[in-house]
Amino acid sequence: MATGRESLAVLMPLLRERRGYLALVCLTGFVASVAGLVAPWVIGWLVDVLPGSQDYTSVWVGAGAIAVAGIVGAGCTWAGAAWLARLTEPTVARLRELVLDRSLRLGAAQMETTETGDLVSRVAEDAREISQAATAVVPLVVQSLFTVIVSGVGLATVDWRLGLVGLVALPMYWTTLRWYLPRSGPVYAAERAAFGTRASRLLGGITGSRTLHAYDAQASEMDRITAASARARDLSIHVFYFVTRAFSRNNRAEVTVLGLLLVVGFLLVDAGTITAGAVTTAALLFHRLFNPIGALVGMVDQVQSAGASLVRMVGVITMPVPDRTATPQPGPLELVGVSHAYGEGAPALIDVDLTLAPGEVVAVVGSTGAGKSTLALVAAGSLVPTRGSARKGGVPLTDVDPLALRQSITMVSQEVHSFATTVAENVRAPRPEASLDEVRAALRTVGADWVDDLPEGIDTVIGEGGHPLDPMQSQMIALARVELADPDVVILDEATAEAGSAGARRLDAAAAAVLKGRAGLVVAHRLSQAAAADRILVMDRGRIVESGTHDELLRTDGRYAELSRAWFGGV
Repeated sequence: MATGRESLAVLMPLLRERRGYLALVCLTGFVASVAGLVAPWVIGWLVDVLPGSQDYTSVWVGAGAIAVAGIVGAGCTWAGAAWLARLTEPTVARLRELVLDRSLRLGAAQMETTETGDLVSRVAEDAREISQAATAVVPLVVQSLFTVIVSGVGLATVDWRLGLVGLVALPMYWTTLRWYLPRSGPVYAAERAAFGTRASRLLGGITGSRTLHAYDAQASEMDRITAASARARDLSIHVFYFVTRAFSRNNRAEVTVLGLLLVVGFLLVDAGTITAGAVTTAALLFHRLFNPIGALVGMVDQVQSAGASLVRMVGVITMPVPDRTATPQPGPLELVGVSHAYGEGAPALIDVDLTLAPGEVVAVVGSTGAGKSTLALVAAGSLVPTRGSARKGGVPLTDVDPLALRQSITMVSQEVHSFATTVAENVRAPRPEASLDEVRAALRTVGADWVDDLPEGIDTVIGEGGHPLDPMQSQMIALARVELADPDVVILDEATAEAGSAGARRLDAAAAAVLKGRAGLVVAHRLSQAAAADRILVMDRGRIVESGTHDELLRTDGRYAELSRAWFGGV
């Protein structure tokens, strides 16, 4: 969540880029407000002119003036709305782009600290809230402010004493705002957060529907979704309750001051100080303030809600991205004295030292929770350890430019993603400029000959809504990306674990082809992968407890030999 000042600091440069439209919106709002003064003045004038007169020319003149003013006001309102759209929509679109850009630059480890639904809510619902508020609120705010100012000046122009009576409304409106604003602000922030939680629940229920069906757990998940939706609903009702109370306070101010205005006007007319037409004009001018003031108070909730959405979006935009400009140098990948803990829990890594020489393949094995994946994340530069450092060619990974880092070190995890586009574009993800021949060569390297059998071959659309791929095929696409990226170091974090027995050998061969000639750190799901590595590290409770080749570790009859007997059976 950003502060109001941070939000303005991000928003104002975007608005300044289109300040011409902002000036036009203000100008049309002012002209429309002045045009709105014509009707009260004409009616007041007619009240003084018509009694005892047989000439109805003044009626036609007055009607014509009101009609012209109406046309001018309507034209200004239309033009203001058109120019406002050219101001707000590109600005909101740019905010959405900045949120997504910063999200992608933060890195996987930092992104995983929040719910996917929360980010989706910020990019979609919060952006829509700002867009709708800008489209509906800004023209009303501009016109209402000008109407209040112009009408107030007009009221004082009619008679300064009636103008003083009109001022009585100001403290009454001010007390309404002082009562409403402090209470509504926190509620709107909680409401937007509740919307984000609701989106996360809904997204989790939809994406996890197969798992829910498998365990017949639909009812419990529906209870969680219902609870999140109920909280969002209750907060919205709570906000509406505040709005209606604010309107009731406004109504009291309006009836009180209008009554005072009529009483004072009667006394002034009775004393012969002003005319009945002047009092009529003053009453109509004050009555004309009801809608804009009510709109301003009523729109506070939309402004607050849009403000809550804005600080959520800017909160992502302003998240610090480390300024890293160094370039990784040729040489070994080193982890020196690395320890890491997630929050207050037990440490995942404890005093780990590792040197991965160019061209060397090191396998990491151990039971679940031993710290293997954390080690892989640190080695990839995706996770900054709480103590110690990771270096490539002597350069700390925390200093390396992210783009250069990914060109040097590439990681494939157990969970791979297929984008909703063609096979060719999926493989091109690390190198969009790669030719079709280079893409085909990468697919051949990993043995993805099945691509030719797809409905449209390499141009077949996969991913969400496209042609479905099995786990082995998805992993082959991921490995083909690595081959095309051509990094110095490849880190595979159980990257072949989802294939099952049918595709295990093919994926092992694909991984071996990608690792050929490159340094590799392989978190092994199967010990058959580890056996082929140049060196094996055995981890237990965050520490490296054994290191050596397959044969060396079997001879020591330690932890690795124990795991080997459990995996292969026998001695």
